[in-house]
Amino acid sequence: MISNQILQNTIDGLKGITRIDLCIIDTEGKVLAATFQNTDSYVKAALAFVESPADSQVFLGCQFFKVFDEHQLEYILLANGDSEDVYMVGKIASFQLQNLLVAYKERFDKDNFVKNLLLDNLLLVDIYNRAKKLHIDTEARRVVFIVETNREKDGNELEKVRGLLGSKSKDFITAVDEKNIIVVKEVLEHEGYDDLNKTAEVILNLFHASEEQEIRIAYGTIVNEIKEVSRSYKEARMASDVGKIFFEERNVVAYSTLGIGRLIYQLPIPLCKMFIKEIFDGKSPDEFDEETLSTINKFFENSLNVSETSRQLYIHRNTLVYRLDKLQKSTGLDLRVFEDAITFKIALMVVKYMKYMESMDY
Repeated sequence: MISNQILQNTIDGLKGITRIDLCIIDTEGKVLAATFQNTDSYVKAALAFVESPADSQVFLGCQFFKVFDEHQLEYILLANGDSEDVYMVGKIASFQLQNLLVAYKERFDKDNFVKNLLLDNLLLVDIYNRAKKLHIDTEARRVVFIVETNREKDGNELEKVRGLLGSKSKDFITAVDEKNIIVVKEVLEHEGYDDLNKTAEVILNLFHASEEQEIRIAYGTIVNEIKEVSRSYKEARMASDVGKIFFEERNVVAYSTLGIGRLIYQLPIPLCKMFIKEIFDGKSPDEFDEETLSTINKFFENSLNVSETSRQLYIHRNTLVYRLDKLQKSTGLDLRVFEDAITFKIALMVVKYMKYMESMDY
């Protein structure tokens, strides 16, 4: 349950204070952590000690201790040194390890609860009962972040995010698959979506500063009760998926900023194909030449303003009008008319969505 690195750090710290060497061996005879060499020579004695009814004994010049998780034997601790305080230091170390077991067991229980909460695997009554037992506030404001990497994560990445957000028990960092880290963050009363975006940027910079890998972060809306956390998670999932289709240039995507892309993402593909066929008579709006497409996109960027679009494209106003007239003749849609512009914009997004879904099928 406790990582070997944590065990090693713990006994290294104790040795630094007490000058007593320590070693931790599991019940199968595997050395998990040690501050001295030649630990293999103590394995046989440790296995014999496992079968012994004693909780501590001296053997081969070492003091042996049993470390229990409740009534289950977890570790054999060896304290080795010439000091008269070896027994006391060993007892202190055993006590520290037992406290670590309790803390990590509580973290494991909370982690398991949060995973099932996110995946909607709990009945409503179970959510509140288990939250109460785990001392989790059921009415705190929370939001769910998804940190998606382009490769399989490891335990270090989870610990990295935990370290960044601090050791606050009110925030939960977990994972439900191979590539995503999930952060269920408590949101204070005065905090809003601007603060959430800053938090996402901080997490993003944490990974960019240490590793060359592609990171995308998506987050849902703020919820006020623990039963709604799964909704925020689903929104974050949708934000992640929709962001890949319509906001490829963004590393951080919020559910609240998805706009019409959120609606298009939920359309069935046959309906999308029917829409494109009816509007463009079987043609696809993304088959236009690059010049026409860049003109259309710039026209939309400038809110259908002819003068500003022609200025940014470095072309005469009449040239832009000619291109728009030509587009109207081929499609029947005049982009200077708001309704036609909306139809064309939606069509471009629908085609992009269909292409993305087709690529996911292969």
